[in-house]
Amino acid sequence: MRRTDPVTIIKPLVFFAALLPAASLVYRAIVGRLGVNPVETIEHFTGDWALYLLLATLAITPLRRLTGWGAIVRLRRMLGLFCFFYATLHFSAWLVFDHFFDVMEMAKDIRKRPYVTVGFSAFVLLIPLALTSTNGMVKRLGGGRWKRLHSLVYVVGTLVILHYLWLVKKDTYHPVLYGVILVALLVLRAPVFQRPRRRPPPAPTPVPAAATIGD
Repeated sequence: MRRTDPVTIIKPLVFFAALLPAASLVYRAIVGRLGVNPVETIEHFTGDWALYLLLATLAITPLRRLTGWGAIVRLRRMLGLFCFFYATLHFSAWLVFDHFFDVMEMAKDIRKRPYVTVGFSAFVLLIPLALTSTNGMVKRLGGGRWKRLHSLVYVVGTLVILHYLWLVKKDTYHPVLYGVILVALLVLRAPVFQRPRRRPPPAPTPVPAAATIGD
């Protein structure tokens, strides 16, 4: 009897779970439960979920190494694209509600506010990672170049933590906590945490045929 691949069950569950925050935000907007500052609520909510999903994406490789469950890698692309989805919503809220598509005002904001500068830089770096997430792009770029490009995700993570830290200024508990998680995920990528691969058993040593009488 063929065993069911657990990832085929988990993947749609993760997909719908990643959509729930967006659905809840839409619901809150419809019923008028976005608080006294709806724009700030939208920006913080979408930014938080972009960070959560970024950390979840980065956790896939350490989990694979620690558990030896290689199939979990098949969740990484989806989590990464959902991270980009919420980051795009976060950027769009800033673009539309804060600046009303005023490019000059946006440029001034990026230059003058360090937390905006690093946040915008993180979003720009996410774009090529999202665009090259398909199997076709992996083949076009080649495995080595693709891995080097996608190692930028840790630069993105660092910029996002700085964006969060400089945004809150005084209440730094959460950005520091997520920064520690990011560092831990980096450390867990070290080879020492990788489960040793099982070596195939050695081939049996051939036994010489027994001599017969008369040899």
